[in-house]
Amino acid sequence: MPKVKLDPKNCTLCGTCTEVCPMEVFEKTDKKISVKNESECIACRSCEVQCPKQCIKIED
Repeated sequence: MPKVKLDPKNCTLCGTCTEVCPMEVFEKTDKKISVKNESECIACRSCEVQCPKQCIKIED
């Protein structure tokens, strides 16, 4: 199962990860983005590639 690593210090809350993830792994609130369904991650890396601040890393 892939591990989703999110760097909250560099995250700007743009929401790109929530928009591009086909499995709805991320959840965005007013104050943070969190990993809510890591077990659903299929390691497509859409979030990792498209994050403008490179805050996401997928580890196999």
